[in-house]
Amino acid sequence: MHNEVSMGNLNENMEQFPIVVGLDIGTTKIAAFAGRRNAHGKIEILGMGRTESYGVLRGVVANIELTVQAIKKALAQLDTKANLEIQEVVVGIAGQHIKSIHHRDMITRSNIDGEISEDDVRQLTDNIYRITMNPGEEVIHVIPQEYTIDNEPGIKNPIGHTGIRLEGNFHIITGQVNPIKNIYKCVTRAGYEVSGLYLEPIASAEAVLFPEEKEAGVALVDIGGGTTDIAIFYDGIIRHTAVIPFGGNIITEDIKEAFKLIHAQAEKLKVKFGSALPLDSAKNQKVTISGIAGRPPKEVSCYTLAQVIEARMKEILEIVEYEIKSSGLEKKLSQGIVVTGGGSMLANLTKLMTYQLAMDCRLGSPNVHLAGEQNELKNPMYATGIGLVMKGLEEEEKKLKYLQAKLKEQRVKEAEIKDHDRKKKMFDFLSNLKQKVEGWIEDDLD
Repeated sequence: MHNEVSMGNLNENMEQFPIVVGLDIGTTKIAAFAGRRNAHGKIEILGMGRTESYGVLRGVVANIELTVQAIKKALAQLDTKANLEIQEVVVGIAGQHIKSIHHRDMITRSNIDGEISEDDVRQLTDNIYRITMNPGEEVIHVIPQEYTIDNEPGIKNPIGHTGIRLEGNFHIITGQVNPIKNIYKCVTRAGYEVSGLYLEPIASAEAVLFPEEKEAGVALVDIGGGTTDIAIFYDGIIRHTAVIPFGGNIITEDIKEAFKLIHAQAEKLKVKFGSALPLDSAKNQKVTISGIAGRPPKEVSCYTLAQVIEARMKEILEIVEYEIKSSGLEKKLSQGIVVTGGGSMLANLTKLMTYQLAMDCRLGSPNVHLAGEQNELKNPMYATGIGLVMKGLEEEEKKLKYLQAKLKEQRVKEAEIKDHDRKKKMFDFLSNLKQKVEGWIEDDLD
């Protein structure tokens, strides 16, 4: 949870490690994590709360009351385990309503001689948040791509440069107002405040990607219960995002229909015996499913099960491939694909993705930045929740750094004022002394 930091208590807060709570409101589960950064820079997860999700459909809140109850339950579990008094949470957002666009904007600085400051960059970014959107849409994220200073392009960080005209290219992520409001409404009704809202693939990427992968070029594919989210990085910057309205749940529905099962049976069958590739070794393997209400058990062929899963997964991967090509970075992704999320744990999925997308593929678990042996948490299904904690901590650290800079600036000004006052007093003293001496001399002459 975040605490507001003022100039008065800044020094006290600098000695503490802030605690952030991330809340992943997913289609199949709602999970909450509390974490902080330790002295070695690793993320220490203090506790987790998790419950089933029944009020979310394809990443969007469909039933507010059910979602509120699930949020309360997950956060109550976390509160008990981590012994925290939770007030604020960082929340993830997904859904088919998410879109991304590119936009360019500029400001003309009034301070011609001074260096470009963080305030100048903030002003330019704030301008992007105020651009005119389609009715019912609002800006969620503004992600800088590169800056241009007085027609000099390709600048990643303009702070410290000098120039009059500051321009920027931005990747803008937008969403529908109502789904965004519903997230805030659910969290508020559960008795908490939203301190930050992040697109889920951005959070997941924070948890499972290495900085070197982002630099060299990589596509993150986060397969959740209701959606498959994509985030493409190159040169250390996120360049393209997309949300596909299909995830693990639609595969479960396919299995349910193909073998005439109930949802719980289909899900269990997928998790325990499912494969993204129908292998010859599975042709003679069969699974017995208990009958319902006294009916005889059913036998399911593992090979046929894999064929059902493969057919749907190929459809999803075709859309993933389209999004990668649409980004224009297909040839620059030297690190290939990292797949994460609960749906990524299907057997042989990375093999199917490597074959169909013609790129290297690895499974992404959120153990890249975690401290200690927290094995339970090193599961791809927790990538978004842990990533939300990391994004929240990053934002807290940015605020603290900004306040520290402001405090330093304030102290410099105070020192300058004191020095000016000291010099003025000395000048006034010397002037008065000079007048007195001149008066004494005139008196002696008289």
